[in-house]
Amino acid sequence: MNRILYFHGLASSGATQTADYLRDKLPEMEIISPDIPLNPTEALEMLHTLCRETDPFIIIGTSMGAMFAQQMHGYRKILVNPAFHVSEIMRQNMGANPFFSPRKDGATEFVIDESLCQAYEEMEAHQFDGITDFDREHTWGLFGTEDDLVHGYDEYCQYYHHATLFPGGHRLLQKWVKAYVLPCVAIILLKGNNNDSG
Repeated sequence: MNRILYFHGLASSGATQTADYLRDKLPEMEIISPDIPLNPTEALEMLHTLCRETDPFIIIGTSMGAMFAQQMHGYRKILVNPAFHVSEIMRQNMGANPFFSPRKDGATEFVIDESLCQAYEEMEAHQFDGITDFDREHTWGLFGTEDDLVHGYDEYCQYYHHATLFPGGHRLLQKWVKAYVLPCVAIILLKGNNNDSG
């Protein structure tokens, strides 16, 4: 119960400042924040394997990372501004794009092409398959009311019970982590300590 997986967004990496902030504010927790492969099939395979190997108590994902986190069934999850249709964002940013935080493989940019967009579209069409009752009760969604990049609130509410609005944009600033993500982590940990299965 002392391990959190953090899944970053598009154009980011496991070295994102959000993961560092979580480590600073949750010193009792082990925060694991991997670089997510750009190919969606490779990403899902890697993240499923990582979940099995580390058995996290909570998975936190932002944007694209929240879309991937949503597909990790059987785990407690916090989805922040989930980008359920990453392909739409990618189509607006075709070509070479910079990574905004360092990647372990040294890559400084990534290329979006039509085949990558199609791979995401195919994955997105099935991303809500297999949701369990546990997932519905143990998934929390946080949505910025000023998010002008993705709008996943209505789609999320078709499948899950817990949704919270916060007065921020798409980018997860530290003040929103402090005001909304950390209290959500505390609630999940409390439920776990009380052995609350529902």
